[in-house]
Amino acid sequence: MPGGSLTHRARDLVQPQGAGSCAAGQETRRATSPGAPPRATRRRPAFTLIEILATLLLVAIILPVAVSGISLALNVAGASKRQTEAAALAQAKLAEIVAYEQWHTATLAGDFSPDQPQYRWAAQVTDWQGTRVQQLDVQVLWNDRGQDHRVTLSTLVYTGNSG
Repeated sequence: MPGGSLTHRARDLVQPQGAGSCAAGQETRRATSPGAPPRATRRRPAFTLIEILATLLLVAIILPVAVSGISLALNVAGASKRQTEAAALAQAKLAEIVAYEQWHTATLAGDFSPDQPQYRWAAQVTDWQGTRVQQLDVQVLWNDRGQDHRVTLSTLVYTGNSG
């Protein structure tokens, strides 16, 4: 290859002009300045104490806020799940009462044992504008962390009786 081997060409590119070239197998030694510490005791780049303290302060500020946000999101997700379950139970109970016309004869209260004992239900029938139609309301109630919650679904049912 003209101009020397690839290794020598790369070395020539790195060395400044006039520094001379090395013979194969020889290494150049750099002279150290008289006041410079020996190579083994030179400091490596590292973080300063102030940088570490600033980072710890930032983590101490952000971490509680992030944990609080996660906790809030989990609480909201749990409440949403319970409300969705209650709405599904209310819809199923309303459909059952209407399908079997239980608003005439059945007890209009109970719970969803054994599957969902934490939820209770109550139904109420009221006249609707003096017609042969009545309004059937089904409420599903539950207690979550000491607070009562409810979901109410309503429908109109034909009674055949004049109001």
